[in-house]
Amino acid sequence: MGGCPVTVQTTETTRTTRYEELARQLTGIGAVKRDLARVLPPDCPPGAAAVLTVLHRHGEMRLSRLAEHMAVDISVTSRHVTHVAEHGWIEREADPGDGRCRILRLTPAGRTLLTELGSRYTAALERALAAWSPQDVDALNTLLARLRSSF
Repeated sequence: MGGCPVTVQTTETTRTTRYEELARQLTGIGAVKRDLARVLPPDCPPGAAAVLTVLHRHGEMRLSRLAEHMAVDISVTSRHVTHVAEHGWIEREADPGDGRCRILRLTPAGRTLLTELGSRYTAALERALAAWSPQDVDALNTLLARLRSSF
């Protein structure tokens, strides 16, 4: 009987330690993302790349919806949208349902840039993970997809 509380405590401690380590590792993902951002062209900061990516994945939309997808304040989203529009990567047209709003959509130049960004990211990941086995890369992809679907 005396052994049960110790076993429960050890299990609880192990579980807590496991999730604490996961939290530390996920915090470290920020460093990985910053390193990947260094492969972006100088005129395309991460926020601009995020705008293009969201529009590519979800199609045309209003600024308010884009801000929701990006999970940032609408004023921050607006600055990113202004940047990408000034570079000709998106267009802003009046919303036929509400002329006060604008619909944002990718331009051909924006699609071309997204293809380049994808190639840069892929090449950077290939370099960084060159020593990993294909099975390890596949396992990472599987686990990251599973993690994303848990939220």
